[in-house]
Amino acid sequence: MEASKKSSPLVSEGHARIILGMKLRQLRTARGLSLMQLGEMTGISVSYLNEIEKGKKFPKADKISVLASKLDVSYDYLVSLKMNKQWAPISEILQSRILKELPLDLFGIDKTQLILLLSQAPVKLNAFLNTIIEISRNHGMRVEHFYFSALRSYLEMQDSYFEDIETSVDQFSKDNNFNPDEKIDIGKLIAVLEEKYHYHVEEDGLSSQPELQDLRSVVLLGKKPRLLLNKNLNPTQKAFILGREIGFQFMNITERSNTTSYVEVHSFEQVLNNYKGSYFSCSLLLNRQKLVHWLQQFLQRPKFDGAEIIRAMDAYGVSPEIFTHRLTNLLPRFFGIQELFFLRFSNEMETDHFELVKEMHLAGLHNPHANMMQEHYCRRWVSINILRDLSKQIKSGTYDKPLCLAQRSRYFGNEKEYLIMSFAKPSMHGSTINNSVTVGLLLTNQLKKKVAFWNDPAIPIRMVGETCERCPAADCRERVAAPRILQQDQRIAVMKTALESLSDK
Repeated sequence: MEASKKSSPLVSEGHARIILGMKLRQLRTARGLSLMQLGEMTGISVSYLNEIEKGKKFPKADKISVLASKLDVSYDYLVSLKMNKQWAPISEILQSRILKELPLDLFGIDKTQLILLLSQAPVKLNAFLNTIIEISRNHGMRVEHFYFSALRSYLEMQDSYFEDIETSVDQFSKDNNFNPDEKIDIGKLIAVLEEKYHYHVEEDGLSSQPELQDLRSVVLLGKKPRLLLNKNLNPTQKAFILGREIGFQFMNITERSNTTSYVEVHSFEQVLNNYKGSYFSCSLLLNRQKLVHWLQQFLQRPKFDGAEIIRAMDAYGVSPEIFTHRLTNLLPRFFGIQELFFLRFSNEMETDHFELVKEMHLAGLHNPHANMMQEHYCRRWVSINILRDLSKQIKSGTYDKPLCLAQRSRYFGNEKEYLIMSFAKPSMHGSTINNSVTVGLLLTNQLKKKVAFWNDPAIPIRMVGETCERCPAADCRERVAAPRILQQDQRIAVMKTALESLSDK
């Protein structure tokens, strides 16, 4: 059998090297041999043996034959991609989408070293992986959930700021005569896409497809790409989508989603690139220098003025989500406000179901955060109450612009307090789905020096919990579910105390 026949459609050449290296290391250590001793037995240099064990080299057939002979195994065993039951979880990892597609290098993790580290304790690893798989299944987790979690972690490592994309936006604006101090002209964005990148933009491109009415846009790529827009988009939503397409083209991004909302996720690279395109568009629509200058003045006001924020959004031609997205980009970088979170909730009109569809936490995992146990988020959160207010306005016919509310939230059993700004608006014209976006700032001594209105008496202060199921609040008028998880934890705590008292006797 020739070494060249080691490839498999399921395992790459790199993974074949890793498997051989793992087998060689296991055989060597099982026989109590050092690399030097094995080198003396086989005539292969210690450095080359070390490279094989690390999965960096796949030796020629003659060297594999010598190794097999000296280690008393068959040639076929060494080159086979099959692994014993003990190493089954590692084999699964090597063949999984996760390992192939997660950009471990972004987190400073060497894929080969990770596999070798895992191979040190395959039995424990197997139990650990089975536990993770079982938890994932019980909570309905899919591969894309890991991609989104990895993206959030990466953004948190970067403080949600990317100088290279900001620079690309500046260069694009300069090349195409976009004035960053002026509101972006939609016609000009369409002209760039059609004249420079040969798109055909259809502003009512989805009406013939009833099944696609919940999507904001679809792009059909090709020599002459077609960008199909939902006719119910408002000007800001339309500008964002156009800017996103321009971002993909200007930054030469090809691996991306063809819809604004995810219908299917193929890889982590797609998720990351979609974020880059969205970042480009937000930066184009709301220039960093312009927003930083505005924030320098706004944050020094002694009174919180939500109406002023809405006026600024209207003047800049941006939505609450674009505005809050830029806050998470610029507050850490230019104001040193790093302990913050971003949340996006969705709610269908006239229902009491609130779904946390997007979140990001900088400098630690802050409350609130997503819960996949079908628990009921605290109804005292401003993110939820503002959606209730929005539904009332829409139902009464009085809604005419996005809502903005502020709140200081203190958590039961937790000394942390957050200054929170929340915004709400319908998803699209005619949609029954409403969205709220929220930025929360951890209230520290440093923040108090940078945000003058933190102690504005007009901002309500509320004691809040995480979910009703975990909340100790007594006689809570907003409670929608019994504190069953809290009660279970309390029962266990009582049992532990009783057991400890027995051991003391």
